[in-house]
Amino acid sequence: MIPVRTALDHILDLVAPTEVEAVGLGSAAGRILAETLTAPRNQPPYSTSAMDGYALCESDAQPGCELSVVGEASAGRPYSGHVDPGTAVRIFTGAVMPPGAWRVVIQEDVDAADQRIVIRNSIETDRNVRPVGGDYRAGFQITPPRLLKPSTLALIASMNIASVPVFRRPDVAIIPSGDELAMPGDSGAKDMMVASSGFGIAAILEDVGASCRLLPIARDRVESIEAAFRMAQGADLTVTIGGASEGDYDLIRPAAKKMGLHQSFYKLAMRPGKPLMAGSINGMPVVGLPGNPVSALVCSYVFLVPVVRAMLGLGRSEIARKRAPLAEAAPANGIREHYMRAKFEVLETKPHLRIFDRQDSSLVSVLEEADALVIRPPGDPPRAAGDIVEYCDLTDL
Repeated sequence: MIPVRTALDHILDLVAPTEVEAVGLGSAAGRILAETLTAPRNQPPYSTSAMDGYALCESDAQPGCELSVVGEASAGRPYSGHVDPGTAVRIFTGAVMPPGAWRVVIQEDVDAADQRIVIRNSIETDRNVRPVGGDYRAGFQITPPRLLKPSTLALIASMNIASVPVFRRPDVAIIPSGDELAMPGDSGAKDMMVASSGFGIAAILEDVGASCRLLPIARDRVESIEAAFRMAQGADLTVTIGGASEGDYDLIRPAAKKMGLHQSFYKLAMRPGKPLMAGSINGMPVVGLPGNPVSALVCSYVFLVPVVRAMLGLGRSEIARKRAPLAEAAPANGIREHYMRAKFEVLETKPHLRIFDRQDSSLVSVLEEADALVIRPPGDPPRAAGDIVEYCDLTDL
């Protein structure tokens, strides 16, 4: 058995970033920027008024000054003339500052009547002008790799860029396997297990940027598994579920070897998830997950999420680890790194982690209730309530 970190390194060695494609801004949310974007212009491209009021010369911004209103400027409708001493232009937020104008006196600080204004005794000190290039100047850059958040897309749009270069979403083929399985809703599933893991795995990976294909169930026959691998051809990553152990009906590895599997490793010192396999078939990366649903889902968080992120150009890294105190004592850990399902609980105003009593790898209901995976290193000694432990936050992947 190999350590978890070593196993992750082996799997990451199998993949590379996907190619770059251009997508329109309307389709770019959640994608990963692949190339540098450079602003071709200033933002704003001209000085604008930050308030509704009156644009006037610097010398006239004095209490008691009386001015003649010679025109009006609104957003998209600039004043065409020049502001001279003794004159003002009625101006609205977002309008271009007219030539000659230095500041905007807000409308609350003047008395207005008959196209004339008198500045009151108390006026704001702010010029109320947004200068040209006040947000950014031409040449400003957005660098990759970067998650395209709503604010990022708004920034790119303001740069007058309509499409962006992003890493292609990795194509992940998911193959559930086993004679005991039926698909959800199958009328003949009364005496069978429902193939549930694939739907959870697809949701995990699509949430971090993959595009998943859930293939038909491969039965416990080498020919059926080979057919499933052929359906997966062309995928950036193929994930099998079940059949990766050493029983008489665990045929994923024999079938994969028959198709030319180059095996990177088999079995790791992890709980849940010991019977995990990785390798490649004719250059296609393959990860064989355990059949127990919690094992498959936990391994997806620990291994497949970092793999998808690496394929999206985000580099090699494990899922983030945080630290928090335990809500109650925990016994010593065994020889495998244990990812224990846990829930946050506030004690004395601070969040603590309470490890669930039931940790069996078939209990999806427990995983669904979990907020975190508490990570117990191999040979970790008994822990007391309040001890600080590492965990993966399932709500923040």
